[in-house]
Amino acid sequence: MQKKILLTGATDGIGLATAKTLVAQGHTVLLHGRNATKLAAVAADLQALHAGAVESYVADLSSMADVLTLAQAVADQHEQLDVLINNAGILKTPQPITADNLDVRFVVNTLAPYLLTQKLLPLLGTAGRVVNLSSAAQAPVDLAALAGQTPLSDDMAAYSQSKLALTSWSRSMAAAHKDGPMIVAVNPGSLLASKMVKEGFGFAGHDINIGADILVRAALSDEFAGASGQYFDNDAKRFAAPHAEALNEAKAAALLQEIESVLSRLV
Repeated sequence: MQKKILLTGATDGIGLATAKTLVAQGHTVLLHGRNATKLAAVAADLQALHAGAVESYVADLSSMADVLTLAQAVADQHEQLDVLINNAGILKTPQPITADNLDVRFVVNTLAPYLLTQKLLPLLGTAGRVVNLSSAAQAPVDLAALAGQTPLSDDMAAYSQSKLALTSWSRSMAAAHKDGPMIVAVNPGSLLASKMVKEGFGFAGHDINIGADILVRAALSDEFAGASGQYFDNDAKRFAAPHAEALNEAKAAALLQEIESVLSRLV
C-alpha cells in the first residue's frame, strides 16, 4: 500500500537518497528543504521518475515560526499523514548561534523535530510512524547549553548533545503515546557520504544508501511496527541501547521540561 510521507532535509545526503527510493516505490513524498531553488530542482528530478507523487515545502528549521508554518501547510493540504521522517540536521556552521541566542544544533536537531512532531500528531494518528534521525555520536546534555545560557565552542559536542536529546525525547514521546504513532530513533550509520560528513570531517564518507535503506525500512517495514520508543543502531545492524543518559528517566524528564520551557519562549 502506498504511503504519504513527509521527509525533512530532502535536498541532499541521506534525505535525498531516501526521497529517491520512496518516490521510485510509488509513495507520495512531501519534500522539505530550506533553499527554495534547490528544493524545486530536486522535486523536478523526482517527478521525472513518473512514479510516486511529489510535493514541496520550504522552511528554515532554525526558526520555530517556520516549523509552525510548515506543520500548518501540511495540515492544510492533508487530513492524514502516514510517516514523518525527521531527517534534517546540522553539524558545522559559520553561524552557530541563532537570532534567539540558541545553539543552532539544538534548534535544528532537537527542538524543530520535536515541535514538528507534536504539531503533526493529529495527522499521524495511532497508525502513523515517526522516524527520527539520531547518531552514534551522543553525549550527555548540558541543559544550560540547550537553553542558550552556556555557549558550546565545539561543533561535535553540540551535535552529540543534540542527538542524545533527540533520542531521549523520542523515548519520552513514545511512552506518552503508547497507542501510537510508532516513534523510533535511528542511527543511520556512521560517517556516510553526506555534506555534513564532508564539511565536518573532510572526507567523502561511506555509501549514502546505507542510511537511506534503513530510513525506508523504519518508515515502512513490519520489522519496525512494534519499535516505538526504541533505538536502532545501523552500525550494529540491530536495535540496541542508546547512550545511558537517554535511558535515565529523571534526566529524560528534566530534558523534556527544558525543551518545553525553551519552546514556550519561542512560540
